Amino acid sequence: MKLLLSWLKEFVDVDIPPPELKRRLLDATAEVESVDYIGGDWDPNLVRVGHVLAVEPHPNADRLRLATIDAGDSPQTVVCGAPNLAVGQKIAFATAGATLFDGHTGETAVLKKNKIRGVESAGMVLSERELGLSENHDGILVLPDDAPVGRPLVEQIGDVIFDITTWANRADLLGIQGLAREVAALTSRPLREPDRGFTQSGPAIESLLSVTIEDPILCPRFTAAVIEDVAIGPSPAWMQERLARHGMRAINNVVDITNYVMLETGHPLHAFDYDLVRGKQLIVRNAHAGERITTLDGIERELAPYMGLVCDADGPSSIAGVMGGSVSEISPSTRTILLEVANWHPGAIRRTSTHLHLRSEASSRFEKGIGPGVAMAAQQRALHLFEQLTGGRIATGIIDVYPGQQPARTVIIPEGRIEQVLGIEIPAAEVRRILTDLGFVVHHLPPNRFSVQPPPWRPDVQISDDLVEEVGRIYGYDKLPITFLRGALPQPEPNPFEHMRERLRDAAAGLGFQEVITYSLTDPQSLAPFVAPGDSRRAQPLAVTNPVASQHRILRTSLRASVLSTFAANRRHEDGPLRLFEIGFEYLPTEADLPHERPILAAVLGGARTDRWGRPTNERVDFYDARGVAEALFDAIGVRASFTASEEHGLLPGHTAGVTVDGDPVGVVARIHPASADVFDVQEPVFLVELDLEALVPGLPARPDYSPPSRFPEVRQDIAVVVAAGTPASRVLDLVRSHRVKGLSLAAAIFDDYRGQGIPEGQKSLAISLRYQASDRTLSDGEVARVQDALLKRLERELGATLRSA
Repeated sequence: MKLLLSWLKEFVDVDIPPPELKRRLLDATAEVESVDYIGGDWDPNLVRVGHVLAVEPHPNADRLRLATIDAGDSPQTVVCGAPNLAVGQKIAFATAGATLFDGHTGETAVLKKNKIRGVESAGMVLSERELGLSENHDGILVLPDDAPVGRPLVEQIGDVIFDITTWANRADLLGIQGLAREVAALTSRPLREPDRGFTQSGPAIESLLSVTIEDPILCPRFTAAVIEDVAIGPSPAWMQERLARHGMRAINNVVDITNYVMLETGHPLHAFDYDLVRGKQLIVRNAHAGERITTLDGIERELAPYMGLVCDADGPSSIAGVMGGSVSEISPSTRTILLEVANWHPGAIRRTSTHLHLRSEASSRFEKGIGPGVAMAAQQRALHLFEQLTGGRIATGIIDVYPGQQPARTVIIPEGRIEQVLGIEIPAAEVRRILTDLGFVVHHLPPNRFSVQPPPWRPDVQISDDLVEEVGRIYGYDKLPITFLRGALPQPEPNPFEHMRERLRDAAAGLGFQEVITYSLTDPQSLAPFVAPGDSRRAQPLAVTNPVASQHRILRTSLRASVLSTFAANRRHEDGPLRLFEIGFEYLPTEADLPHERPILAAVLGGARTDRWGRPTNERVDFYDARGVAEALFDAIGVRASFTASEEHGLLPGHTAGVTVDGDPVGVVARIHPASADVFDVQEPVFLVELDLEALVPGLPARPDYSPPSRFPEVRQDIAVVVAAGTPASRVLDLVRSHRVKGLSLAAAIFDDYRGQGIPEGQKSLAISLRYQASDRTLSDGEVARVQDALLKRLERELGATLRSA
């Protein structure tokens, strides 16, 4: 929305400089994107209003003439080639030294005295292009006859244009009058209303037209007037100038009046050629399927049944609130005008304009929600201008069909509520002044309440806090005092699940995994490799009623397919170590309408094993790498987990371990079965770590297990023990870690599992890395040997383990 300062001043006195006005509008009303100064570069002493005293032929050129110009001092002679130069005109005149736009190159240049065909020219009579107003260079700019001679041109036609972006619920700010009301309230100046007076001298309108509204939700109000004996012609220069500065092309006085009133009031209007309205009736209805209309831009459009139309007796005449139809378009032969000022449902207009890809000045206003109470004021203002500028006779009466009329809304606001919300006390008189200046009707209800009726152009004001906002923004947010927070901050509520989830996310990233986010929707073919046929919950996922794509038809009941398909997609572009994880939901059907959303961490890894610096090695990851990942994740949250051999659908037997915490299952570590991986075109070993985060929460420690680090060095030794092949490595490791010696800590990790030459049939060798450390001394070799001997005896006694000889 563009706001012309000169137009604004017709409604309210503005004596503050444009930068200050911009600041106030920006602080209280809307975003001011830019401010353009028309005539800001015109020197007031060198570019002035001139009067053409005489025009004579040039003695040495047929197409040039000599003009005598009075610019407030002694008359001066200039050479001019404009065809529209005439004696008695008021024109824009520049003398030597003025900075202007070159009419040929468009670049700025300083005007100098020159001899043109032997005659010295003291200045220049200016065109719009030389002033930078437009590209028009066909003739000089002719000013109104009442322009004072010698007046600086910037004072005569200069202006300031504010480019303003309004809010979605403030349609009233899309008109000069609405912005003027804001400025009046901000500056405590009275608002002047435009002239809406007119004479009704024509026949009764009921004898000329009938209006029917079939859908009152689509059209809450429809007003119509008829103007006879209209003389079509150009609109006045001042109107054309204002329209041009708003980016609108002047067409004729009738169309220009409708555009002018729309810019002034913010309410769109539409003019029909009355003689082309068939049956002399208008019907507001929804379109029929397949119905078509040719709009004013010459395009034939097919309509949908939900689109609103204004029809005559034979069919569509305009698309309601969007654009008129060519069937009743104004033409030079038009003599009688039917003027429509109607109100339309915002959602309907938005839907129609979006479907038709047809955005217009009218639709952009209606879709923001114009109050129906504004229609009659816009109708009356337009009729005033029609009478003044077209010479037409206005029919007696105005048709006003108003099915959406509602009783006046009243909002009660306690005085204390203003102070409660804004934090300051605003005097009651100032509250009444602000609301009254904005058009609200305010009554005081003793002892300390206000009864407020919002104006018809403010349908957005519904509750008392809306009024507090109005008072606060006009009073000035900059007047609110700066204060510090008072009171104690509330204690944070612990959320073990969120804390655990973030710790796991950080730990996974630290282990070299990249987090992915996949779609919650998938298809049955992707789920099938990981869902056992007898699993009734996972095999019957919830389906989408109207899927947007065939691969997004059901809610996933497992994350395994999601992360594996992402692994496959990345493998096509990445040859090397690849580690991915996702923390998301699997959706398990329940007897209720909504599924159980179970949070899961699913991680996959494959490719080469990396060294401690993250560089690929010649070895490939295996099951124990996946188990190490799981153990590192459990360490990050302070949970001690156990691993036992298990089997699951879609995972490779013998390479699958169930994970339990305190005897409760919480996840699985496994190699993806080659057949399952092949469904996703993965031809390499891929390992899975899956944790049920919901099941992990009960196993979280109340507080982290912590002991201060010892100041003394640790002793590291590696041993290998031979145990029965069926003995789980985790059982051996748990026994070693549980070995207690007073004042000494023992840490252990298995780094090798060997079966083969040198190991008896049915047995295996487990290599264990041991770390001994005391908190109060440096351990001697003898102390370590005694602890290790006791440990080996315990392993032999409880597990039948023997120390492997070299």
